Amino acid sequence: MVKPANPATSVEPPRVLELERFLPYRLSVLANTMSGAIASAYAERFELSIPEWRIVAVLARAPGLSSAQVAERTAMDKVAVSRAVAALVRSRRIERGVEESDRRRSQLRLTAKGMAVYHEVVPWALAYEEAVLRGLSARARQNLDRLLDALLHRARQLRPAAILRPAPARARKKTPRDPVPNRTLRE
Repeated sequence: MVKPANPATSVEPPRVLELERFLPYRLSVLANTMSGAIASAYAERFELSIPEWRIVAVLARAPGLSSAQVAERTAMDKVAVSRAVAALVRSRRIERGVEESDRRRSQLRLTAKGMAVYHEVVPWALAYEEAVLRGLSARARQNLDRLLDALLHRARQLRPAAILRPAPARARKKTPRDPVPNRTLRE
C-alpha cells in the first residue's frame, strides 16, 4: 500500500516560466521591435539616436530640466542620458544653462536647431504610431492606454527587492548526531 505524501514534506515542482508569455519579456520585445524599426529612420533622416530623440521630445514640452530629471521622466539610465545630452550639446540641438536659484544645477533647453528637429520628427513619429495602432478599434486603443497607465503605476509602486527577496528558510529540525569518538594519536 502506498502512503499518501505528507504535504509538509513534499517538494513542490518548480513552476515553469514560459518566456514568450512573461509580461516583462513581451513588453521588452514590443518596445525593442518598435524602437528598432524607427531607430534607423531617426539616425538616417534626423541624425538622432533613440535616447537623443527622447531627450529632445521631453525638453520640447518641459524646458529647463536637469539631466537627472530627464533620466527620471524617460526612465533611461543616467549614463545613457549623459551621453545623449553630450551629443546633443555637440550638435547644438540643446544648450546647458545654470539655474538661477542653485548655480550648481544645470538646465537643459532646446536651441532653435533642436526645436526645428523636434517639429520635423513629430509628424513622422505620430504617423508611425498610427500605423502600429491602425489595427485596433478606438475602444481597444482606450483600453490599451488605460492598461499601460495602470501597469506603469503599479510597477512604480512595487519594490522589486521586497518581492524578489528569498522566502525565509524554514527552520530545520535538529537531529541528534552520533557522537564522534574521541580519538587519540595512540590508536
